Formats: sequence, C-alpha cells, structure tokens
Amino acid sequence: MSTGGLGVRQSVVEATLTAPVYDVAIESPLECAGRLSREVGQPVWLKREDLQPTRSFKCRGAYHALASRCRQGPVPGVVASSAGNHAQGVALAARQLGVPAVVVMPRGASTTKVEAVEALGGEVLLHGATFDQAASRATELAAQLEYFLLHPFDNPEVIAGQGTVGLEICRQHPDPIEALFVPVGGGGLLAGVATLVRRLRPEVRIVGVEPDEADAMSRSWKAGRRVRLREVGAFADGVAVQEVGELCFELCRQSVDELLVVSSEEICQAMRDLFAETRVLMEPAGALALAGLKRWARSRVGRSTTSLVAITSGANLDFDRLGEVVARLGPASRRAAGVR
Repeated sequence: MSTGGLGVRQSVVEATLTAPVYDVAIESPLECAGRLSREVGQPVWLKREDLQPTRSFKCRGAYHALASRCRQGPVPGVVASSAGNHAQGVALAARQLGVPAVVVMPRGASTTKVEAVEALGGEVLLHGATFDQAASRATELAAQLEYFLLHPFDNPEVIAGQGTVGLEICRQHPDPIEALFVPVGGGGLLAGVATLVRRLRPEVRIVGVEPDEADAMSRSWKAGRRVRLREVGAFADGVAVQEVGELCFELCRQSVDELLVVSSEEICQAMRDLFAETRVLMEPAGALALAGLKRWARSRVGRSTTSLVAITSGANLDFDRLGEVVARLGPASRRAAGVR
C-alpha cells in the first residue's frame, strides 16, 4: 500500500474494503442502547468491539497487517509492543498464520491481557514502565531476531484493518448518523474509521475521544504537528501513548471533525453506564468513546432525533481494578451507583 502522497487515503479505503479480517474477527453487532438513549435524549448506538474473540478491535488490524506481510514471502516470526490488546491481536493472528510471536509489554501490564496473550501461544516479554519503553525494546528485539516488527497503530495495513469497524457501521446503520465517537490512543482506529466513513458517509461528524492523562492527539492537533507528551497516566492503559503515529496523525487531520478530552471520572461514569446497559465490564479505554458522546451531548443546545454511535473498543479489565474505578467516581456518581 502507498503510504505517502495524495493517494494514501484512497489506498487505505481500498485496502479496508478488501481486508480479510474475518479470518479471526467477527462482524460485531451495532446495538441500540435504550437506557442511554433515554438519558441522552436521542438514539445512542454501541458498536460492540468488546465482543471480538480477543475482547478488542485490535485483532482486525493485527491480522490484516501480518497476513499482508505473509503474502510477500516467508515470515520467520513477528515482534510487537503493546499495552495488551494489540498483543492479543498479534498472538491470535500469528497462531492463525503459523508464525511465532513475541510481544513486549510494560511491566505494569494487565494480568488479564498477559495471560490472554500466552493462552493464544504468544511469548510475552515484560519491559519498561510505559508503552513507549516497551516499543523501543520491541524494535531492538525485532532487529536481533530478524522478525517482522508489527507496529500497533502507525502501519497502513493496521489502519486499514481497523477501518473495517467503520465499514460495518455504515452497512449496519443505513439511516442518518449525526456523530460517531471513536477512542484515541496512537490513532490507528480513528485514522482507519475516519478515512473510510469520510469517503462513504461524508455527512457523519467524526469525533475522536482521549483521556486527559494521555491527550497526545489533541495537543498535536492544536500545534499542527505531532507533540510528544513527557508522561502519560496509565489508568486508561489501552490508550496511554506518548506520541501518536505519523501516518495516523496525517489521516486524522484530513478526515476527523473534532477531538474531545475527558476526565478519568467521566470514563468511570461511562464504564458504570455501559455495565448497566450491557452487563459487561469495559476497560477504561473501552468506555472512552461513550464518555465523549455524553460530554458532547451535554454541551449541545437543543436535541436531535438523529443517531449517535460510540465504539466500545475493549473489555479486557482486571477484576481487581474495580476498586480503583469506584474510587475515581465523584461523590454524586458513587451515590448513584449505590456506593458510599
């Protein structure tokens, strides 16, 4: 795929339309959320990527990228860095394609995610305190082993694979959509979804959502160039990235309408709301888009009857983090949840 020039968006769209992600992924349901719709005052739909085999959308891009590389010739192995969800996607893709996989994860990575990678046959190496430190080690390891380095977001084939989420939304919801809310970490999901949806449904407002502890895309957007954060908070570990991808940033600048930054309290409230709606415990990154949707809806004057869509991107949450989630809820939210 071309990665530069005016043809990059067309290349991403074409690759998305033919990406063989369903060798490992499902077409996740788009569900109308009745409780949330009543609260917000207009139809709210949830794109349930938390129901993927790896409980996250990441298997789409990982498989598309690795399968594309395998078509070019023998692959002795694959190395990736990840806070956890990309790691599972790579392990699943590698098992499907018969390729050894080594994944470098930060030392504080979720136990749930580490065990899931190992269950899929991937080898886990814990290194560093942050995703970026793990990524540096993965680059070194790939060179030493002469393995294919599969970046978690700044790869055109990964971006195109993630774009299939947007393709499904367009197909599943042919009626008007006012705004589509997408979580943002390194920017791969937002870049893929925005590029595809902008081509097929240009009237849809595309909104990226970040946590205030890791808002590299928003800061880069304002600066007109990529900005590297000095440090990031790890609460929403699935999106705790110090610098967004170069290709991701350029594609988002061309196709995204708006970026929102939400607090950890808003994320926890969205996690609570999603549990009430679905009886699934989303991870913080998985509830990020809904937190943005609710903030966006509150800020509007008047109401619309047109649908809002939020991508629930993952549900790989360690059970022992529930106390932290409750603690981050404000007093009013804790009372509403029946917690003192």
